[in-house]
Amino acid sequence: MSEVAELFSSMVFDDATMEARLPKDTYRALKKSTEEGTPIDLSVATTVANAMKDWAVEKGATHYTHWFQPMTGVTAEKHDSFISPKAGGKVIMEFSGKELIQGEPDASSFPSGGLRATFEARGYTAWDATSYAFIKDGVLCIPTVFCSYGGEALDQKTALLRSMEAINREALRVLKLFGNDDVKAVRTTVGPEQEYFLVDKSVYDRRKDLIYTGRTLFGARAPKGQELDDHYFGAIKPRVAAFMKELNNELWKLGVLAKTEHNEVAPAQHELAPIFTTTNISADHNQLTMELMQKIAKKHGMVCLLHEKPFAGVNGSGKHNNWSISTDTGVNLLDPGKTPYENAQFLLFLCAVIKAVDEYQDLLRISVASAGNDHRLGANEAPPAIVSMFIGSDLEEILTAIENDTGYDTKQKEVMRIGVHTLPKFSRDTTDRNRTSPFAFTGNKFEFRMLGSAASISCANTVLNTTVAEELKQFADTLEGAKDFEKALHDLIKKTIVEHKRIIFNGDGYDEAWVKEAEKRGLYNLKTTPDALAHLLDKKNTDLFISHGVYSMVELEARHEVLLENYCKTIGIEALTMIDMARKDILPAMSRYSGLLADTIKQKREAMPDVDTSYENETLKRISSLLATAYRAVRQLEEDTLTSKSITDTAELADYYKSTIREDMTALRIPVDEMEMIASAKDWPYPSYGEMLFSVR
Repeated sequence: MSEVAELFSSMVFDDATMEARLPKDTYRALKKSTEEGTPIDLSVATTVANAMKDWAVEKGATHYTHWFQPMTGVTAEKHDSFISPKAGGKVIMEFSGKELIQGEPDASSFPSGGLRATFEARGYTAWDATSYAFIKDGVLCIPTVFCSYGGEALDQKTALLRSMEAINREALRVLKLFGNDDVKAVRTTVGPEQEYFLVDKSVYDRRKDLIYTGRTLFGARAPKGQELDDHYFGAIKPRVAAFMKELNNELWKLGVLAKTEHNEVAPAQHELAPIFTTTNISADHNQLTMELMQKIAKKHGMVCLLHEKPFAGVNGSGKHNNWSISTDTGVNLLDPGKTPYENAQFLLFLCAVIKAVDEYQDLLRISVASAGNDHRLGANEAPPAIVSMFIGSDLEEILTAIENDTGYDTKQKEVMRIGVHTLPKFSRDTTDRNRTSPFAFTGNKFEFRMLGSAASISCANTVLNTTVAEELKQFADTLEGAKDFEKALHDLIKKTIVEHKRIIFNGDGYDEAWVKEAEKRGLYNLKTTPDALAHLLDKKNTDLFISHGVYSMVELEARHEVLLENYCKTIGIEALTMIDMARKDILPAMSRYSGLLADTIKQKREAMPDVDTSYENETLKRISSLLATAYRAVRQLEEDTLTSKSITDTAELADYYKSTIREDMTALRIPVDEMEMIASAKDWPYPSYGEMLFSVR
């Protein structure tokens, strides 16, 4: 066995480890519970806990934690040791089934959108047995969900698991109509590509904006950026390669299927892509990936930036969410297949996705909304804020033929019917990829490209799962009562194409003409997070989540509040950071620089009355003018930030930050960045873009 094979999953209490360490009846009972979604008996949990503890202690662990994903966007953990006192002043190592199943963290200190007050601190974590426990930094980490005392979800994962149950339930109904009685479970799978930047820690430590906000709030463009396209897929620098090697090793130990690594388009930008796995496990793995990236980068004297747009003027970072649906029998339901029977089934699932994306385009936009991602969407490296679908020329021709009841195959010229014997097979990957599309079919999956690099993938996949589940439910309701299944199937697919083809766009998403065309089609163009969040509580959206048991109304209202609060806090911190940098560093530095220029002019004229001081005069004049403009902008930003404190309604405050505060920030950045281009490098108080982007050599 190779070294990597031995390393892989070595720190995971995975299925093979459980089968080897658990009694057969306990192992079978646990598998039955996880596969069927039934509660785990306490006696089973007790046996599992003891085996898990023994395994962890053998691996050097002394503590355990319920590892969960609150609505902060990062993970949380509270460590408890295995030790328990015994007679004679000694201790033993114990871990009970009750401790495995349930924990009790403080629920009032995490974002709750009003679900928990400070005096209502009780919350619970509950074991997610479908995601394997693992050891990280000498601690046994048990993946869990997190809820309030009243049972409301306070995390990212609970709703994701509920949405997976919803799509499983409705997909099974559809599959039975096609005679797939052997399928017992349907699972969505995800492979999230993760983009990130690496900068030298020495320059990072001198940038307040990177430290406080994760992105540069000031910065003139470097003479060289990504214009030459020489970084993309280029040779990986030794320091970066060493980082990637250690990152892979640590991820493989944790069972993360890290597969592809390469340089991205912008200088200092890179990407890691894993192999597909079940959605909730993929969400866990992506959180671990982001955590380890930041931790390991520091060991190599670098800092990993996960912000969606850390540098202006070069590409930002996204997270491409490759999503598909598979059965427990190994069939990918978004694979066109090789037979007419498979084609018909595929087309029905394809239409469910098309209908879902069209009817719930606002929810998809909401699922990727953040202050950071607002800077990225619509830029040259990211899809626009308008949600649309790319399906390629092959599929578009087939759907058009179905819509018009015309021939698809140019040789046979047969009428396009959806009967299981008459639909011609077609191949996949017969068309180009569309990097400007937010939601693109790529052969046997959809690539949802709008996610920001710092985001948890749980929210986007909760929306995808739930919306597609709703469409499958409607399809099953229609087809289950049909007297002529083949005719009903054909009519349903044709009707879906006619009513929802507006969402399909195979052209250039960056073209201004598309913005106008999308408006004509009635598609949303929600450019900012507040614009998008205004639709979260629309009746059709609340009805969707409530009907499938994914969110309650209280949970939706809480998430709406949390997302708005996060947006306001993010912009607020950025505004205060800009004020701090300008007031304490940039304006004083440029004032001193102006004084140096004035002194130089004076000294030159005293020594040589006829000397040409045009450079000093013009530079002094321009710096002084920009300095005055920047000072006025700081004053305005300070004044408007103070005004924001009097706004009590969160939605109103978010709109105020979106318009007034962001405009103030732009007004301040423009003169400051111009001063940086004029000033002496040694007199500028912060590392330049050139120093940061090319700091890792």
